[in-house]
Amino acid sequence: MMWQAARALVLRDLRLLWARRGDALQPLLFALLTVVLFALGLGGQARTLAPVAAAVLWLATLLAGLLALDHLFRGDAEDGSLEQWMLAPVPLWWLVLIRTLMHWATSALPVILAVPLLAELLYLPRTQLPVLLASLLLGTPILSLLGAVVAALTVGMRRAGILVALLALPLYVPVLVFGAGSVAAQAQGLDATGALLLLAAGLVLTLVLAPVTAAAALRIAHS
Repeated sequence: MMWQAARALVLRDLRLLWARRGDALQPLLFALLTVVLFALGLGGQARTLAPVAAAVLWLATLLAGLLALDHLFRGDAEDGSLEQWMLAPVPLWWLVLIRTLMHWATSALPVILAVPLLAELLYLPRTQLPVLLASLLLGTPILSLLGAVVAALTVGMRRAGILVALLALPLYVPVLVFGAGSVAAQAQGLDATGALLLLAAGLVLTLVLAPVTAAAALRIAHS
């Protein structure tokens, strides 16, 4: 039953995504624009861009994920789908988890796939690229899961876009620090495994706690 509900929700989200496929490209285009502006603003020279390339790419990916965060549950709340979620014979946290993973797959994953190209624009040393990709694959799901909690807390508020960003950004800071820090450690000849293991532990923790917390917040918002 849980997998059937997950499949139905994924197919519905994919149909909606295809219907507004222009909006689906916004996170990737935003990340590209952010990288290009950083490159232009810092002079476009390798010696200037290479030391900050990993941090810029991490920041671009983080901000791209914020674009769609306010709409994570708002559309379902407005069309009544959220009430059906609560009445469904499957746990609400499971549906929240599936929706959050879809948010990650449609906002962060396309940016991660484009990171090798964006890294070339910023002259990121190729030896740092594997660590950067590993940190993004571990860290960006944490951002989506934490963002789901914030989106659930504000789903009942109108025009909460700025508030969602203000609430989410402080939670994102540790992930950004460890994600970009792992690449910086590798660039300095240090072992980046510690930072990556911390990201992995954080991912496991948020996978367990965030869907349950977000589900509780959704129930409170509609009580």
